[in-house]
This record gives sequence, structure tokens and C-alpha cells, in this order.
Amino acid sequence: MSEKKATIQDYIKNKVKPVFDQLIARIVIEKPDDVYSWSINWLQKQQSGVQVQLHVHHDLSEEDEEEEEVVLEIKQQQKQQTRAAVSAEVYGDYNKKEDFKPRFIQKSEAQIERIKKRILNSFMFQALDEKDLNIVLGAMDEKKFQVGDVVIKQGDDGNELYVIDEGRLECYKKFTGLEEEKLLKTYIPGESFGELALLYNAPRAATIKAIEEVTTFALDRETFNNIVKFSAIKKREQMEEILSKIELLQSMDNYERVQLCDVLKEEKHKAGETIITEGEIGDRIYLIIEGELEAYWKGQSEKVYDYKPGDYFGELALLKNTPRQATVIAKTDVVLLYCDFNSFRRLMGPLEEVLKRNVERYEKYLQQ
Repeated sequence: MSEKKATIQDYIKNKVKPVFDQLIARIVIEKPDDVYSWSINWLQKQQSGVQVQLHVHHDLSEEDEEEEEVVLEIKQQQKQQTRAAVSAEVYGDYNKKEDFKPRFIQKSEAQIERIKKRILNSFMFQALDEKDLNIVLGAMDEKKFQVGDVVIKQGDDGNELYVIDEGRLECYKKFTGLEEEKLLKTYIPGESFGELALLYNAPRAATIKAIEEVTTFALDRETFNNIVKFSAIKKREQMEEILSKIELLQSMDNYERVQLCDVLKEEKHKAGETIITEGEIGDRIYLIIEGELEAYWKGQSEKVYDYKPGDYFGELALLKNTPRQATVIAKTDVVLLYCDFNSFRRLMGPLEEVLKRNVERYEKYLQQ
């Protein structure tokens, strides 16, 4: 029994686990709607490309009862471990913090304050307590790039993430079936990139090039894994689940939605509070996560619209470049996500057409 169990465990460790670790990492990044078809297609490509050997046993009934018991025992052990880890690199048990020796790079007080200001703009670092934040600040390494430098390249392994202090970079991605790379976005100071490869132990998802002289702060994989990774994965998953419920964002692909997570901020309001006021200059668009709101026109004398979770508002000032057209008041306690117009245009430019089509919901009021 023990010899057969060891043989099966060795087979799972050396043959099965490497394949499924890669598969799980890719599924987490791509998030396909049809997981079964996507996985079959991915496995077929791996088989033809790198000759991953898969041995599937179709008829367990021909095996003796002893082997079946061993298989069931191992499956039960794996099932119990699943909540703690899908794989050692994706969600797993990392080195305990007390065994981890973070790198420390000497910096001036001015540098520390610059780094702190920048990284706290990223959702990944916002949940860190003071002790962990100080470890991250100590491990950050200032790196500079010249115009044309490729900071990260799609398909390469990744060992660092970057927070931009000065300068701009462009993000390109090569999609299957297309010869040319597609420009996805332009990164500006305060934003971060390169975290996907560290979060999911996967190759770089895109190529990022400097279009100006750039100063970044780089965080190494070891510090990220031990200090930031778990909370970052949890926070990102929460944000992606929220964004998937916003009708306006349905046309975005997963990579674009991931980038949006970095620029959205959360705010909460009590019932009766005014979010935006008719006639004021607005620079934010809002997404509704929880609660209900009402829009009023002409000094709250006429109700224009009822908002519910999944709706958005504030887009008229963006589209028409005019002051706010209505006053929006929380009908219940609400949770909102918002981003400024510049970030919206940079990340979601194509969605402006969707917004324009949906303006008709207010049209009868705007024409009066």
C-alpha cells in the first residue's frame, strides 16, 4: 500500500502538478468565460508546442480496490489543502515572515517620502500595516530608464514590479491572431505595473516601454511574495468581482479591467448625502457598488433618474465638457467607486461611445 501510494504521489508531483500549476496561473490571469473549452485548447497547444505529457486514466474500474483507495485518499488530502493553496506559487504557503530576510536599500528621508506617496496610490499597498509598509519602503530600489528602453517584455519571467515616480511609459500587448502589438495604455507617475507576473507566477502579460526619461521604484519578488502578495490577490479579486457587475465595463477585456483597479477609489455616503451638485464643475465619474441614489434637476424640484447597483453617473460633465447637469443624492447608504476624467479617458477611451449612446436616458430633460 505505502509503495503504491508513494508511486502515485510521485507521479502527481512530477507529471500532473507542473501542468496544472501552469494551467491554473493562466486561468487566473485570462479568466475565460468557458473554462473547460479554454483549458482544453491551452492543453492542446502545450502538447503540440512543448510536449507536455498527459496520461489520463479512463477506466478506474479495472484497477484493484487497493489503488482506488489510495487515489481517493490522496484526492481527499488535496481537497482539504485547496482552501489554503491552489499551488505553492499561486496561492500557497510562502516562507514564514519570521524566516524571511528582506533586502534593505539605504535611502534619504526625501526618497522615502516620495516612495511612500507613490505606492499608497496603488490599491496593492493600501492594506499594509505600518510594519509591513516600512519593510516595503526599505526594499524599494530606485531605477531609471531612458527613452526607448523596454522595462518589461511580454513573455519574459518577472522578478520585480515598478511604481512610477517620474516620466511616462506605454504598454503594448500582442494578442493571438494579430501580427502587430496593440497599445493598451500610457502609464503616468503614481501608477504601478509588473505585478501580474508576481501575483500569479506567470510570464509578463505585456511589454512596457519608456517614452520619456523615467524614474521608478522597483520591488523585488521575495519582498512582494512575503509581504504584499496575499493581500494584493485578495484585494484584486474583490475589485474584479465588483467591476464585473458594472454593465458599462462588460466590453473591457480582463487585462483592461485589471488596470482599472489601480485608478479606482472607494468612498461611502450615508442616506441623504449629496454626491454631486447641479451647476458645479465635475471631474469624476462614479460607479455604484451598493445602495440606491436619485438624480434631481432644477434645484431638486424634478427627479431625473433612479440609480441602482451596477449603474454609473457623472458622465455628462465628461462627455459634454459642461458643469454638472443634475444633483445626485444618496437614497440609502451607498458605496461608490470613482475615477477622474483623465484616467477614464486614458484607460477606457472606447467606452465613451457607450456613454454617448446611453445619454438618451436623460435626453428629454436636457432638451428642455
